[in-house]
Amino acid sequence: MIAYLEGSALVKKDHLIVLTGGVGYLVFVGSKILSSITTSGESISLYIHSHIKEDRFELYGFQSEEDLAIFKMLIAISGVGPKTALALSNAGTNQLIEAVQQAQTSFFTSVPRVGKKLAQKIIIDLKSKLGSLKELNLGTLSPKAQDVMDALLGLGFEENAIQTILSQLDLENMDLQVAIKTVIKMSSNKNGKN
Repeated sequence: MIAYLEGSALVKKDHLIVLTGGVGYLVFVGSKILSSITTSGESISLYIHSHIKEDRFELYGFQSEEDLAIFKMLIAISGVGPKTALALSNAGTNQLIEAVQQAQTSFFTSVPRVGKKLAQKIIIDLKSKLGSLKELNLGTLSPKAQDVMDALLGLGFEENAIQTILSQLDLENMDLQVAIKTVIKMSSNKNGKN
């Protein structure tokens, strides 16, 4: 089992080849690591996860043991493969932990192949390991609430902020346009107080 590699890096499209001791190891890494290497042959050291399946043997590389630990937690979740876990962990350990603690499903759904249900599952699975500051709202939104949410997300509002305000409103007795304006106004008042 390969746990750590140190050598010179050859940058490819979505991976590195790490040359060490006359052998080149193909290592999948996040885009942040790929973009941080400015010249081919640059020295690099990576913590490695060896992913072994019946038909493949792949290496995934990380700059810190913390990033590797988060990756291992992610791939332990049913429905999260190594490529998806790599894309999620690419944002950084601190950002991922904060997204779990704040139950930010939008952080996870921004990654291809991660829908809302899988995002919720990831948050539920990881929050017991990482701690949680906020309970996840697993209830589905009413059609009107979803319309308000979609409109405001399109305007750049944060999902959690919208959900907090929506939980305070009686949407069923409001016109859609009035509801959107009310959420915008309440959000502006809240931001003005901070």
